[in-house]
Amino acid sequence: MIDIALYIAFGAIGLAQVLAMVRLILGPEIGDRILALDTMVINAIALIVLVGFYWGTQVYFESAIIIAMLGFVSTVALARFVLRGDIIE
Repeated sequence: MIDIALYIAFGAIGLAQVLAMVRLILGPEIGDRILALDTMVINAIALIVLVGFYWGTQVYFESAIIIAMLGFVSTVALARFVLRGDIIE
């Protein structure tokens, strides 16, 4: 039963990743593209966690935490660059 739920979750997150990639390519403004990149990072984290559940190992959860931290920092840096033209003041 849990396998069926995992397959459905893999499909849903994969579809969300593809739709975020479409928004990244077709986004009319830079804000849409930044939001799409942040959504893609969140979807990648969800996929990593699902792989950890599927294979039953904890290594993937630690890597998901590291990717979450890097994704947050990169989103903030990109937003600051777009707003101010400089990351470090």
